[in-house]
Amino acid sequence: MGRAFEYRKASKLKRWGAMSKLFPKLGKIITMAAKEGGTDPDMNARLRTAIINAKAENMPKDNIEAAIKRASAKDTASMLEVSFEGKAPYGVQFFIECMTDNNTRTVANVKNILTKHGGEMLIKGSLEFMFDRKAIFEFLLKDGMDIEELELELIDAGLEEIEEDEGIVILSADYKSFGSINSALEDMGIEIIKANLERMATSPISLSEEQQADIDKIIDKLEDDEDVQKVFTNIA
Repeated sequence: MGRAFEYRKASKLKRWGAMSKLFPKLGKIITMAAKEGGTDPDMNARLRTAIINAKAENMPKDNIEAAIKRASAKDTASMLEVSFEGKAPYGVQFFIECMTDNNTRTVANVKNILTKHGGEMLIKGSLEFMFDRKAIFEFLLKDGMDIEELELELIDAGLEEIEEDEGIVILSADYKSFGSINSALEDMGIEIIKANLERMATSPISLSEEQQADIDKIIDKLEDDEDVQKVFTNIA
């Protein structure tokens, strides 16, 4: 199995946890997508993808609609997408993606969490070469679908890897091919159940159980922050 498959297996165990934390994060993504590209999912590919991902996490329809409506509200604060790089004990590196209406607050919170746990913030761009940015798509394997034929049809759109696991097809491509892969799947009538941009470590490291437990505490603290959307590490 390839790296996209292994990454997805790890993603099944993501630590966002309670819906009370997850849904507001998904709502931010939906609101920002609607604010930037309009509230009609048929005319806004980014919003359409955000809704797909929200549904994949069982976000209620009412919550999704409320997040879209917030994009038109006059008192809705402008959101900014920012990312931070950092390091922690045992050679662990962090790439932290955030969405915030107050960058000063977010910087302070992320820095505080890292330093309290023996880590530190790094200069922006320090870890760019340590992570590959990939577009990952998932959809159900339907009767009559031929994986090899799909691969051939999607190569021109930028496909790098295709895997199947328990009835789920996982596609991986360079992040720049996100739009072309998304369009190709839609043109083929394939219903995407999840689509994301992920960062995969180019040289993943292994930790002992004790070390992993220490790092998990840092990840949990980061993901508890309302502005943090995703935390990527170089852990295998």
